[in-house]
Amino acid sequence: MFVLKRVKTPCVGICSTGIGDSVCRGCKRFAHEVIDWNAYTNEQKLLIAQRLETFLAQIVQNMIAVTDQKLLLTQIKHQQIQFKPEQNPYCWVFDLLRAGASQIQDLSLYGLALQPQWVNTPLTVIRDNIDKDFYALSCAHHERYISPCFVTAETLDQQK
Repeated sequence: MFVLKRVKTPCVGICSTGIGDSVCRGCKRFAHEVIDWNAYTNEQKLLIAQRLETFLAQIVQNMIAVTDQKLLLTQIKHQQIQFKPEQNPYCWVFDLLRAGASQIQDLSLYGLALQPQWVNTPLTVIRDNIDKDFYALSCAHHERYISPCFVTAETLDQQK
């Protein structure tokens, strides 16, 4: 019998939905997802977690390449970085950067390489850009597919 593992909250303890943001600047969930999290089924939580994982992995991959996944995993465990082993390895990269971007001198020791356009960029800047892009992508998704003002009388009239 296959049993689904319980989905943990993506909360990182930096919630901005309480001050009116429609997308949390910490975990990148939508405000209603933060509010209703405990009422969701495991399947609903899994869908949210998968969306966040897909967005983050896509963004990290644009800046950093995983060249040796086994080495990355070994180093993350050795450095005692909190991460979710079931996630895409590109999510592990962001966990690593959040924990120690300012201390990493040689990415190859972690099985990583910068994408060519990011070669001369400090890892702290890359980490911050990943976070900004992750937030922007979550906001764009919310505005396009979730926001209640997506369908208005004006947009309906324009479709006629």
